[in-house]
Amino acid sequence: MNIRLQNSKNIKLKKYLALFANSEYNPPMILKPQDIFILLKLVSIGKDQWSYESLARDLYMSTSEVHAGTKRAARAHLMGSQKGHPLKKSFEEFLIHGIKYAYPPDHGSLTRGIPTSYAAPPLKDIISQPTEPPPVWPDPEGTVRGYEFSPLYKSVPKAALKDRKLYELLALVDAIRDGRTREREIAIKELKARLESS
Repeated sequence: MNIRLQNSKNIKLKKYLALFANSEYNPPMILKPQDIFILLKLVSIGKDQWSYESLARDLYMSTSEVHAGTKRAARAHLMGSQKGHPLKKSFEEFLIHGIKYAYPPDHGSLTRGIPTSYAAPPLKDIISQPTEPPPVWPDPEGTVRGYEFSPLYKSVPKAALKDRKLYELLALVDAIRDGRTREREIAIKELKARLESS
């Protein structure tokens, strides 16, 4: 009887230690803002083929950053691991309900930059523009003076100027991240339409 009890305790201990050992090999996943940037680029290119190198070039990131970002996105169930494209419903849900809490923007002083949120397409054509300076991503080559609005990643302004679809997606996400209620509602509607058509 004592031998069976002792064996039973040893088995339980081994199972417990095995769980602990496995947790070291599966560290918690930490999604980063650039992962959302990468996924938005994948939405903008639609069903077209892509490579890590082409994404890195288009997003002004390193290939290793793009590779790591897609792995984190797949692990977060925002991207299919086989297809290599965003899981639209999961991604939509995260953008609508989570992004403003996960990645709130930082605001700064007046600066030169590229308009975003309600001041960028497509919202600038839908929402009447206030008289105050608009939110802008800081960029020395920008043509608009406005209040600094931190982008999801440092290379967002450059990448957005190369890809109009990406620019619109990023501006809509920024309106969700920090817009007023009406701006957020319109941005969500516009974002849903773009995700469905991609």
